[in-house]
Amino acid sequence: MLTTKQRVATLLQELPDECSIEDIQYRLYVLTKVMAGLEAADTEGVVSQDEAEQQLGKWLIQ
Repeated sequence: MLTTKQRVATLLQELPDECSIEDIQYRLYVLTKVMAGLEAADTEGVVSQDEAEQQLGKWLIQ
């Protein structure tokens, strides 16, 4: 399991040398959201594709 510092270091290594501060901020934002989503999936569980489609059915165009 990577530490947060290791994840950030990897993120910085993957960015081009001419990236902007905004590019770095956006990537950190996305990384934070993905990590939060994975944590929520571990603690709160997930739903199947069929269940998700049923829950969102009223918004899906058929």
